[in-house]
Amino acid sequence: MSLNRTAKGIVLVPSLLLGGAFLAAALWGEGAAEGNRSLAAGLGSALMAAGLLAQLLPEPEPEEDRRD
Repeated sequence: MSLNRTAKGIVLVPSLLLGGAFLAAALWGEGAAEGNRSLAAGLGSALMAAGLLAQLLPEPEPEEDRRD
């Protein structure tokens, strides 16, 4: 299965949204959430990094359609 721009976008959008939500929870967490602040920050950072790194994967050259 080859990588393409659509698949990269499918990975990027949810990972950025979830990563942003975890980072927001880490920044504004109060009460019981304060104990998990470092976990939320780590998960948010990892998700955002994974989404952005997925964009750096090289795209394969389009296959030529040969009809003999």
